[in-house]
Amino acid sequence: MLFRSLDAEQQKLSVELKGASQEIVSSYINQEERSFTIIAFPVPSIGEHFVEIFDETIKLNTLDYKTYERIQAAIIDTLNRAAYVEVKGMNGNKTDLRVALYPITDPENEAIFENCVADVNIPVGEVFTSPVLEGTDGKLHVSRVFLNELEYHNLEIDFKDGMIVDYTCTNFDSVEKNKEYIKSNVLYHYDSLPMGEFAIGTNTTAYMTAKKYDIANLFPILIAEKTGPHFAVGDTCYSRSEEVKIFNEDGKEVVAKDNSVSILRKTEPSKAYFACHTDITIPYDELGSIIAYTKDGTSYPIIEKGRFVLAGTEELNEPFVD
Repeated sequence: MLFRSLDAEQQKLSVELKGASQEIVSSYINQEERSFTIIAFPVPSIGEHFVEIFDETIKLNTLDYKTYERIQAAIIDTLNRAAYVEVKGMNGNKTDLRVALYPITDPENEAIFENCVADVNIPVGEVFTSPVLEGTDGKLHVSRVFLNELEYHNLEIDFKDGMIVDYTCTNFDSVEKNKEYIKSNVLYHYDSLPMGEFAIGTNTTAYMTAKKYDIANLFPILIAEKTGPHFAVGDTCYSRSEEVKIFNEDGKEVVAKDNSVSILRKTEPSKAYFACHTDITIPYDELGSIIAYTKDGTSYPIIEKGRFVLAGTEELNEPFVD
């Protein structure tokens, strides 16, 4: 069977169609009056361990809401003090990123990160934000990752002021083929894309399930994104719903929704959105550290050597020793 991919012009038209469709939907459906969730379960064709994997999937989809709400609130309280976060890899992972965070002015009532539990997003397990592009610099590297059902080896993406400035992988012998593969399937033929999301996935149960049964490539994105810190390229996580007010369980309003690209929706809408949002997750065994820094340089380690070290998050390490 012969498979064909879209050429650059077809890809451009496809993305434009998707964006136009989203705009029409947003104009007719009130975002404040709807929500959705998708729950994924394995089917027998997953292999001989179907029963065990099914049981594990039930477990990772039904983790205690309140436990994660409390743990993730501790992470968010720390991040609310920070001006930026440094993320570094280990065990051959070359990630070295500085992620600039939205400067809140009312810490008693505002939050930078959304506390994502299981009210509208199953399974539980992430805190996420739209980072400030200016001052977000460095390299994102993952030794192996599946994005939209395609595999990438040693995917590297370099950012300057939050925008992609270079990229490569080792899927092919040719540098040109590697770049074309990424530009076609991650950048969707755009010359660059912004970092639209920075998140810390906390569902270590899901991570260990993927590792135990070697099924990371089969996880749908709503599970995969919870298995480690991840970075989305393209639109922000609040694309076309920026005006919808969102509050964490503690009553604080999530205010970090826009960046300097998405805010163009108010003046030049055609330049604000890209109709794509691709999450790239670093597995815990490649994650050296996530450390939050305040303006005065005070540091707050959240993860070190792939394990949660922030006070109040220790329970997240329990699946690693099962």
